[in-house]
Amino acid sequence: MTDVNTNEPGILWMPEKATRHSPRFQKIKICIFLSGLSVFGQLYLFQPLLATVAHYFATSVGNSSLLVSSATIGMALGLFFFGLKADEFSRRKLMSFALITSAILTLVSFTIHSLPLLIGIGVLKGFVLAGVSSVALAYLTEEVELSVVGLAISMYLNGNTIGGMSGRMLTTIFAGLLGWQVAVLLIGVESLLLGLIFWKFFPESHFFEPRPTPLASKFRQMTDFVRDPWMLRLYGIGALLMGTFVSVYNYLTLRLEQAPFSLSHFWIACIFLMYAFGVIGAIIARKLSERYELPQVLRGFILVLLSGVGLLIFDNLALTLAGLGLLTLAFFAAHTMVSRMVAIYGSAGKSAATSLYWLFYYAGSGVLGSFFGYLLPGTSWAIFVLLLMILILLAFLLSLFKAPMT
Repeated sequence: MTDVNTNEPGILWMPEKATRHSPRFQKIKICIFLSGLSVFGQLYLFQPLLATVAHYFATSVGNSSLLVSSATIGMALGLFFFGLKADEFSRRKLMSFALITSAILTLVSFTIHSLPLLIGIGVLKGFVLAGVSSVALAYLTEEVELSVVGLAISMYLNGNTIGGMSGRMLTTIFAGLLGWQVAVLLIGVESLLLGLIFWKFFPESHFFEPRPTPLASKFRQMTDFVRDPWMLRLYGIGALLMGTFVSVYNYLTLRLEQAPFSLSHFWIACIFLMYAFGVIGAIIARKLSERYELPQVLRGFILVLLSGVGLLIFDNLALTLAGLGLLTLAFFAAHTMVSRMVAIYGSAGKSAATSLYWLFYYAGSGVLGSFFGYLLPGTSWAIFVLLLMILILLAFLLSLFKAPMT
């Protein structure tokens, strides 16, 4: 923390954490929301385009799914790197650099006509975007008053949610009308604008100063967290739930194109409106966490998620949409709870704890998302759904533990 002189000689200004109604908190809240929009809008840019890209490059959907997995694997690698090095950089400068550079990479992507090269750019883009995810939660817990940390984290996650929804919808619609390259270009332009706004208005840290951190110290922190049964279970829950969520949204669009649904391009794009339930889920989770213990809230939403995935097994559009709504609401609610628990209980090394969480989270997305991409063509939709339900039950078992005292 740095003292800053006021205009009066001999008087020092001591910074205070941002409170709910302060101008500083309003800037933090809006900018962190915009960063979430950009991260998810870019990270899963190709998710609704798997069939289109597979046709364009004359390859399988399993191979085209690597465009999604490459970005998330790149994110996981980046989170490991920034988990070690993030404390050496200004939080604001690192996040601004990540948002602007990733947008430039997205703009470059629309000119590429080689699938392997496009996958390689995806890895690099995911790695760069990790500069946001590795420190965003740490910044919020450092700079925001404890009573509104939950609200600030919800704003970031809501930005992820709305970014994912709007990005996927726009990508699907514009790809159908103008081709996938134009859709990628539009997302790149939008992301660049968001990055420039963030760079201009996001406040500098008051309670963090960049400092060299010995790698041995960071490795020790990460090792301690991985060895901690409580933290390791949180990481495992994040990986399993994210892998399930991404797998559904990766491949449900392909199912809806086929009989018995046979939906048009436009109506398939509309399923991403379900992301609005994610915003509702995060809000409900925050409200419930004010009345009940966080692990209890988490368990409840994991069970809701299980029921939502179960409804996807039926060849009925109404049940499928209901299941997708429950799945989306419950996933973002559970994700909000796990993120908050990691940030709170990993206070001994915030950036290391949150970076490890995001590493497991995105590794689950990349590994499980691609695994099901290769498995699904050789099996049935019912088996796919049952396997996802097994993963969710495993996450529920991991949640059956007593929270440590804080």
